[in-house]
Amino acid sequence: MTDTIASRPPRGLALFLSGLLLAGPVLAQGSVTVMGGVDAFAGSLKNSGDAARTTVVGSGGMTTSWFGFKGSEDLGGGVRAEFFLTGFFQTDTGASGRFGGDNMFSRDANVALVGSMGRLQVGRASAPSFLPNILFNPFGDSFTFSPLVLHSYVPTGRFGARTWAPTNAGDSGWSNHVVYTTPSWNGLRASLHYQAGEKAGQSSKHNVAISTLYSKDALTLSAFAHRVRDSNPNQGGAILDVTRAPVNYAAIDEQRAWFLGATYDFRLLKLYGTWQRTFDDAAGSEALGDRTASAGVAVPAGPGAILFGVADTRRSGRLIGDTRSRRTASLGYDYRLSKRTDLYTVAMGDRITALPTAMSYALGIRHSF
Repeated sequence: MTDTIASRPPRGLALFLSGLLLAGPVLAQGSVTVMGGVDAFAGSLKNSGDAARTTVVGSGGMTTSWFGFKGSEDLGGGVRAEFFLTGFFQTDTGASGRFGGDNMFSRDANVALVGSMGRLQVGRASAPSFLPNILFNPFGDSFTFSPLVLHSYVPTGRFGARTWAPTNAGDSGWSNHVVYTTPSWNGLRASLHYQAGEKAGQSSKHNVAISTLYSKDALTLSAFAHRVRDSNPNQGGAILDVTRAPVNYAAIDEQRAWFLGATYDFRLLKLYGTWQRTFDDAAGSEALGDRTASAGVAVPAGPGAILFGVADTRRSGRLIGDTRSRRTASLGYDYRLSKRTDLYTVAMGDRITALPTAMSYALGIRHSF
């Protein structure tokens, strides 16, 4: 559900934004939309490798809380301009960003031209790995309880001494990002991604990727391949993690990865499955590699759905010696109070080789606007 500002002059903040972005005669042809989501939960959290259990009133149990604006203007001839300015916040404290020091608009800050030849977008936007990850698991974009998202983006252990680093290098959003997306052809579209490293004398330190998405009837498929050589501004130069001991993840300076995902909606249930392979290089040779498989199901039950997901990552390479693994499983129920509001409860188990299994539990509420 969104609040759309369009045909007549609104007031307050909306008036300021309309005056700034949609001044004069453009008002009849353009619009600005205010949107976002607020998610809070109470629970007890511990991932395998964490030093201690934490009892929390937390933010973003199922969706990272966010707010923002999007707008468009019809330029004529079948062409339109679009922009997105969206950022994260923490519902439990009111702090801005996903973490301390995060940028105000770390979710999106981009502008685009869209026409019959496709879409060209410039600015900060989702990494090519992000949409495939959240679309192809039953817990969506939960950075707290989605097994696939946890393996892809969330480390365990304290900062600087991680017991497990995420599988995907770089952030879930890319800064300095140019994306070209083709028009849809019979449900299929593809995107080309380029992230400029912007480091003087290091023009080869940039990121590139290609991603595809196919959706028709009950079937949805996705794939991406990326090469990451540059971190985002908030990552301190390391593309995977700054930890140097017990595993020297900071030595990794390039990652190549590919991903396949599929969902099929049988109406009585929806199935999810993914496979990803990553190759991490340090000083010109392969130092680490991951194989990640995930599966999940969403089963309609009453006004909501029962959700189950599991992810398994096998990690090998000279940085760690013997192969290690991480397996995470979550079971939850998402209860729809309305089109915009839901209650959820989740239990999650997480285990890393040679470390005890850790359990997490939560009860939360989510509202979108």
